[in-house]
Amino acid sequence: MTPTPAPALDLAAIQKLRKVAIGIALLGLMTLSIVSQSVGGVDGRWHESVEAVGLAAIILSIVGRAWCTLYIGGRKKAEIVNRGPYAISRNPLYVFSFIGAFGIGAQSGSLVIAAAFAGAAVLVFHFTVLREEAFLLREFGETYGRYFARTPRFWPRFSLWRDADELTIRPALFLLTVRDGLVFLLAIPLFELIDVGQAAHRLGVVTRLF
Repeated sequence: MTPTPAPALDLAAIQKLRKVAIGIALLGLMTLSIVSQSVGGVDGRWHESVEAVGLAAIILSIVGRAWCTLYIGGRKKAEIVNRGPYAISRNPLYVFSFIGAFGIGAQSGSLVIAAAFAGAAVLVFHFTVLREEAFLLREFGETYGRYFARTPRFWPRFSLWRDADELTIRPALFLLTVRDGLVFLLAIPLFELIDVGQAAHRLGVVTRLF
């Protein structure tokens, strides 16, 4: 099995398209969050429990993305990285991003919205990954084809685990990934502001979601 052909785009162009798609999805999901509320209200046990699960997911995402960067940072265009998290998944950094998206949505107190955030991330990154795969196949040929054939696209196959004897760490890229991950934490005050607006009846609630 080989990657599905896709239009020729370099990684920079792919990343720009991804950012636009993420922005559109985020706008729609935030609109849904503003006009909906979790069952039991903003101070209910369900709401607080979902928020707590979401915070754990965000922390896991930040740590996991940083871990992946130790292996892949700055090397994506230069070589096929197939050790550590990249031995069990071709896109582990994206998997942790899905977890982070779930955590962001969960700050609404609704599992439905949390799942919608995660689903939107999966959809956006799926099409991004198709283009990345085509790029990597053009760049690395059969070497990437073999890696593609044995390693799952997203969800890990732990039996494939192989680690590197040593890593060359690029601190600037590692810190950049950590910084980008910490932005996820901004979801907490943002959704708290929505909660305050709904509790004060300044934001109209049209539906309640689990």
